[in-house]
Amino acid sequence: MINMKILFIAPRYSGGIGGHAYRVAQKLKDVGYDVELMHVPHIPIKNLKNPSFTIFGKIQTIINKKSYDLVHAWNVPSGIIMKNIDAKKKILSIHGMYSEQVEVIHSKFIGKLGKIVEKSAIKNADILSTDSKFVQKTYYEKFGLNVEYLPAPLDVKKFINIPKSNLKNQIVFIGRDSYEKGIDILKSIESSINSKVIYCTNTDWVETMKILQQSKLLVVPSRHESLPQVIKEAFYLKVPVIATNVGGIPEIVEHNKTGILVPSQNPEKLKIAINDLLDNPELQEILKQNAHNFILEYFTWETLLPKYIKFYTNLSNHS
Repeated sequence: MINMKILFIAPRYSGGIGGHAYRVAQKLKDVGYDVELMHVPHIPIKNLKNPSFTIFGKIQTIINKKSYDLVHAWNVPSGIIMKNIDAKKKILSIHGMYSEQVEVIHSKFIGKLGKIVEKSAIKNADILSTDSKFVQKTYYEKFGLNVEYLPAPLDVKKFINIPKSNLKNQIVFIGRDSYEKGIDILKSIESSINSKVIYCTNTDWVETMKILQQSKLLVVPSRHESLPQVIKEAFYLKVPVIATNVGGIPEIVEHNKTGILVPSQNPEKLKIAINDLLDNPELQEILKQNAHNFILEYFTWETLLPKYIKFYTNLSNHS
């Protein structure tokens, strides 16, 4: 048994950075770490989710008198919550440029508040981490901050129970129904696409993967991103990917090799790319195989678990 007690804090433990946190927690538990997940309620209204999560979380930290070797906050609001927790070292994981994303989703005024919150959360952390080299590079260039790169692994064993079925004449969007994900861009060209479009915005993971496996293409029309896990899932399931050239996406989607890249907020080029790839089965096969091999080589737990163990062990040893 590894003698290390870790607290994870996330707004939820599914989808996006919360799903990443949950997968890391489960894998660490499997190898002997004592990982506790802090569950914090929030008000499920757009502009109140993060503020209510932060307030309720701070209340929990007053009640929680436990001590930990490490506390790992997954996203900026979680980083605010961890301030008063008794831990030897504190980690903040950032997926994407937080204040910029807040501004895009809400307003410039809210974005300015986001910058204040972001700075406060960063001050609470002994070390920062991210799943994207783009985010790592940007935080260093903008703020002079060193950020540890910890890729989000893909647990290929979870796909064993995904039922196999024949391809349907459909393409799929998987993600939140929100502005930064560009769902409105795809909807604006839907009538011009030579295939049915399926939107998975609030579907459980198994059903989503079943739909993905049945689809001819995954389309990721985002305006802002860190590095969507769904692209890795599509790579593993051998579903060709068309994605916008934003955030960390180009780190894994290499144009005409592991996927197709298009400019962000360009519906016409997105439409052309989708229809062209639908009509090109030879290129589809090339992309499928290259992407599948890429994931198996670089992004499985077998490859990345030692990096996570080293990360947490080094922090604990230097506390």
